[in-house]
Amino acid sequence: MAGELKGRVALVTGGASGLGRATCVSLGEAGAHVVVADIDADGSARTRDLVTDAGGSADVVTLDVTDDAARRAVVAQLFDQHGDAFDLLVNVAGIDRPGYITDIDLDDYRRVMAVNCEGPVFLTSEFMKRVQHLPEGRTADVVHIVSLSAITSGSGAIAYNGSKAGFLNATRCIQRELREKAVKAEDGSERPFPARVMSVIPAAMDTPMMEQWGIPGHLMMPPAAVADAVRTLVTMHPAAYVPEMQIVPRLEPNFPR
Repeated sequence: MAGELKGRVALVTGGASGLGRATCVSLGEAGAHVVVADIDADGSARTRDLVTDAGGSADVVTLDVTDDAARRAVVAQLFDQHGDAFDLLVNVAGIDRPGYITDIDLDDYRRVMAVNCEGPVFLTSEFMKRVQHLPEGRTADVVHIVSLSAITSGSGAIAYNGSKAGFLNATRCIQRELREKAVKAEDGSERPFPARVMSVIPAAMDTPMMEQWGIPGHLMMPPAAVADAVRTLVTMHPAAYVPEMQIVPRLEPNFPR
């Protein structure tokens, strides 16, 4: 339903391409003002144009999710600009550096861990420090894009699979903490923490990152399919949430893509 996110501001990391771009477009079509975050300025600008071409509104910020000062600055900037309307964060940014145990590169491994796990965890931390003060009746949403690789294993994917497994379990820890953590209401009573954290666990998608693996197209999903699932999660009734959503492709060769 168009307009269901009207009045909300969404920060989407990894927004310059692939699933990040598709998520920006989908949330923009739903009425959110989208902030496209990435280290690729040209790709981010193209995403912004796609959002506006689809009738939405968007801005661009340059963000390296591994840079702690940059994470803090972007979150502070968006709350200063938009106040409580900034209540939606989608952590999409991710990279992959193949490597077997006999030749894996230490710098590549650390970079993958930093982008895929450390970065989104600490960006979420900064976001939560702000949204814990949302007025009663408001609920913020955070969606973590994990991967089916978090619960499977494959040759040459130690860094990626390991980072996504860590990110999935970190997300589960965050979810448990928020269920256990109450905040004070204006009348002194306690109310649930005003945020939902959800993880999307997709199988392979037809994105630039997957080109190196040579997976046949009919075994992958279009990014828009997963982006629309993100949109579904953040538009659910605030009294409920889906902690984890696995998404896999339909394998019929003639299924429209």
